[in-house]
Formats: sequence, structure tokens, C-alpha cells
Amino acid sequence: MRMEITERLVDLRDEALSKVASAKDLEELESVRVAYLGKKGALTAVLRGLGELPAQQRPAVGRISNEVREALESALAERKQALEREALERRIAREAVDVTLPGRQRVLGHQHIIHQIVDEIVDVFVGLGYRIAEGPEVELDYYNFTALNHPPEHPARAATDTFYVRDMTGASSPDAFDSEVLLRTHTSPVQVRVMEKQRPPIYVLAPGKVFRRDVADPSHLPQFTQIEGLVVDEGITFGDLKGTLERFVHEIFGPDRRVRLRPHFFPFTEPSAEVDVSCAMCGGEGCRSCGGEGWLEVLGCGMVDPNVFRYVGIDPERYSGFAFGMGAERIAALKHGIPDLRLLIEGDMRFLRQF
Repeated sequence: MRMEITERLVDLRDEALSKVASAKDLEELESVRVAYLGKKGALTAVLRGLGELPAQQRPAVGRISNEVREALESALAERKQALEREALERRIAREAVDVTLPGRQRVLGHQHIIHQIVDEIVDVFVGLGYRIAEGPEVELDYYNFTALNHPPEHPARAATDTFYVRDMTGASSPDAFDSEVLLRTHTSPVQVRVMEKQRPPIYVLAPGKVFRRDVADPSHLPQFTQIEGLVVDEGITFGDLKGTLERFVHEIFGPDRRVRLRPHFFPFTEPSAEVDVSCAMCGGEGCRSCGGEGWLEVLGCGMVDPNVFRYVGIDPERYSGFAFGMGAERIAALKHGIPDLRLLIEGDMRFLRQF
């Protein structure tokens, strides 16, 4: 019995030492350790049989088993150190940096052209004493239309023009909409919210994203950035509006550009006008860029309708004011000669790096 166990221990030692020496990585080495020295390992199983030996044979066999275990543990430790050293050397070689090589220059990002234009416009009006006002992009029908003097039958209220929020609270029809909540179609609701909370004098600029049911084409986008201004004070005239917008045009497009106001209609201003600037390509003589007109449309404006003042509790007999609104994308296109607004949002870095 003693000879059988002793021979088995020697065989396990030789077998284990061979596998330890041939282990290629730490994971394989750990598998060898578990296979022989683990709770269910081969050597452990043999040692459990020592209790069946006669008492006089146990010391000799126990000494041999200890020698076998120590030999395995020593071999495992040495092989582990060797494998860890090899792994470290491979990592150092793989991650080594040749300091003599030229550095890799990282490409620095820059502000998007739309944000550049917004900042330029904001700087102009902040310099004139305006403050920045903000409001929610998901807006109420009251602020987006009603308080801005849009009658119930106005076409802008139709679901074909405006993104209404779908009613998910149990509407009977899948086409039903919550007619009270929508994605704002302009930043004019911000003006109403400001006038509700602040008494004149008011000089604010409201930049922000707006949403319309437009198909993207060279001159339209379903989402764009609008910048609207509002002035309410005593004695404000249409001349103040014209002078303000001339200053804006000269700051953004250059002092040599001429300004023209054409009569127009907006529900929340009366009188209303559209503002044109002389074409930079032809100097107002007429060319393909301006369609032969010599002028390019920039923005809409007008004197605040007294009905709008009444909605917010401002006395139209005492106060007057003007409002204007422009699309940042259109201003960018006119300033830099961009033929298609879609280029601004497609993310083509070949185009965007020009700005």
C-alpha cells in the first residue's frame, strides 16, 4: 500500500512539473495549479488516502507528500514570475514610444457656423443694450398663436404646418392630437412670456430652435435657429425700428450694404415689413444670385400690434414697440454665399472646415 501511494506521488510530481514548465501563460498555469493542488486536485485526492495507511507508514509517506507539494508550489511560483516578466516585457515592447518620431497633431474642433452667426448677432444687440431671453421649445398654443393675435382659422395653426404633440392619454383616434401643446414655430412666444412678467421698458433678444412642417430644400429646413427681438417703451416709432435694423445689417454684412423695407403682413405686428439688403455680388445692379432684383430678403419686422399688448396687460395708449425675427441659417447663407441651407446641417466636414 505504501509503495503504491509513494509511486503515485512521484508520478504526479513529474507529471505536474512537466505541465508547469510548458504553461504558456498565467491562465494556463493557474489551471495546472487547480488540477493538482486545488480542493479537487489529483494530489489532494491522493493525500486524502493517507488515513488508510498503517500508523507506522504514515510519517514516511507524509514526508514524501510534503516534498512533492513543496516542489510543485516552488515550480509554480518560479514559472509565475517568469510568465509575469515575459508579459511585462511584451507590454513594454507593444506600448513603447519612440520619442524620436514626429508628434501626431490632433485636429482641433471649432464652433459650428450656425453658432458663430448666432453669437455675432447676439453681440450686435447686446451692444445696443438688449438682454437675452429664453423660453420652452415645447410650447402652448396660447403663447405660440393666440397671444400673438393669430385667429383660430389662421393656416399656421393647421397640423400641416405645425408639429402638435400627440395625445397619448387614451385618444380615440390614432390621428388625434393635443391641440394645446406643440413644438414652437417661432421664438415669438418668448416675447409674450417676457411681457407677462416684466413691465416696460423692454429690450430683449430671443434666440432658439424652432420647428415647422417644411420639407428640407435649398431655402427651407424643418428645424432651424430663429432670433427674434422685441422693444417696448414709451415713444418707440417705426424710425427706431428702421435705424436698429440698419445698424444690424451694417454690423453683420458690412457698412456698404443698403437696406430696403417692403410692406408685408404678420398677425402680431402692424404695420409690418420685410427687410432686404443689397446683393453683395452685384452691388444692387441685379445678377443670378439675387434673381436679377439686386436685393436679398433678410428678415421680417413691424410695430407690435396693440392686441398683443392687451393680451399681456400693457397699455397700448402709453407704450409702443417693435419686433423683428430672422433665421440664423439664412443670415449665414447670405453672408457667406452658401447656396443650400442643407449644407449647414449635413455634417460634411469638408464644408464645415471652411468656417
